[in-house]
Amino acid sequence: EKETHSPRGRINLVKMAAEGKLPLSELEEPIDFCLGCRACETVCPTNVQYGKILDSAKVALREEKETKAAWYQKLFKKGLFETVLPNDKLLNTLGAGLFIYQKSGAENIARKAKLTRVLPDSLAAFEAVTPKVASLSERKKRLAHVKPEGNAMYHVGFFTGCIMDTMFSKINDLTIQLLQRAGCEVTVIQEQTCCGALQNHSGERDVAKRLAKQNIEAFEQHSFDYVVNSIGGCGAMLVEYGELLEDEPEWRERAQRFSEKNVDSSVILSQVELPFTKEINKVTTYQPSCHMTNVQKRVEEPLKLLQSIPSITFLPMKESELCCGSAGIYNLVHYEQSMEILDLKMENVKTVQPEVIVTTNPGCHLQMKLGVERKGLTEKVKVVHLIELLAEACDL
Repeated sequence: EKETHSPRGRINLVKMAAEGKLPLSELEEPIDFCLGCRACETVCPTNVQYGKILDSAKVALREEKETKAAWYQKLFKKGLFETVLPNDKLLNTLGAGLFIYQKSGAENIARKAKLTRVLPDSLAAFEAVTPKVASLSERKKRLAHVKPEGNAMYHVGFFTGCIMDTMFSKINDLTIQLLQRAGCEVTVIQEQTCCGALQNHSGERDVAKRLAKQNIEAFEQHSFDYVVNSIGGCGAMLVEYGELLEDEPEWRERAQRFSEKNVDSSVILSQVELPFTKEINKVTTYQPSCHMTNVQKRVEEPLKLLQSIPSITFLPMKESELCCGSAGIYNLVHYEQSMEILDLKMENVKTVQPEVIVTTNPGCHLQMKLGVERKGLTEKVKVVHLIELLAEACDL
C-alpha cells in the first residue's frame, strides 16, 4: 500500500495542498480511492476527525474538476444529485419502470440474450443482483400514520430514504410494522427528501446543505421523540447534519437538535421485547455497515437483536469491521478495486459457512449479494436486511 493512500498520508497531502505546497491534482487519486469508511477514526488514539478532512478535500477537488468538466458531465451530475435523488415522483417513475422490466419478462430475455453485456462491467454485475421492486400501487398502500395497539412508548418520524424506498420499500414497510409492534406511533411525512449523503461524499456540499435544511424544516413541524431509519449510510449523514451546518449560525442549533433525534431502527427495537412467534433455525453471520459502526457508533444494538431471535445460530465473521467495498458509489466508479475488497470479504464468509448474511444498509446488501453471486453460492447463502429476519421471526 502506498503511504499516500493511507489516512496519515492523505491528511499530509491535504495539509500540503492547503498550504500551497502541492497542486490539487496530486490529491485526486489518493482521495478518490479512499472508501470513506472512516474506520481510521474509530481506532485513532488522538481522535483526528478524518471525515471532515476527507469531505473538505472532496469539495476542493469537485470545484477544480467543475471548471474542466464537459457540459454533459455537469448536466449528468446536476440531474442525478439535484433533480433525481430528491424527487419522489421521478424515483417512483424509475421504480415503476424497473418493476415493469422485471415483471414483464424483459429482464429474463435481456439476461438470456446476454444483452446486459453492453453495459459497463459494474452496472452489468449489479443488474444481476437487483432486488425485485414493489409496484407503485403496492408502495402507495403504506399508511402515513400508524398507531400502536396500546399506549405509545414513542412518537417517531420515519425517514424512508430515496434509493432505499425505491429498491427496498418492503424493508421500510416491515420496519414500520415492527416499530408499531414495539409500541411506537409512527408518522411518515411527505415533505422529507434525500439525506444528501451521496452529494456530500461527492463534494457537492451546497446541495447536501440544501437537502439537510429541507429535512430539518420538515421534521421540525412535528414533536417526534426520534427520527428513525433502517439505512446505515443515510443514518450516518442524518446524525452529522449538526457538523454539516456548523458554519451557519442560524441553522447550527436546529441541525444539532435534529441530529440528536436520529437513530437507527435497531436502537429502538433493541429496547423492547419483540413478539417473536417463529423460530429461525439458520446459521447467520453479520456484515455491519461502516457508517453504522464508525459514524453512528451503533455496534451492539444490531447484534443484540440478531442474537435474540429464537433458535438462531450466530457465528461472527473474521474482520467483519472491514469495509465490504460498497462505500456509497465506490463499487460503481472503482469497480475492480471494490471487487478485490469484496473477494477478501467473501473469503472470511467462506470460513463461517453461513446460510444467511445479515446487513443493515442497502449498499452493503447489494454488495454482499454480488459477493455471493461471484462465489457461486446463490443457492446456499441468502443475504437479508436485519429487519427482514426480525419480521420473519415475528411472522410479519
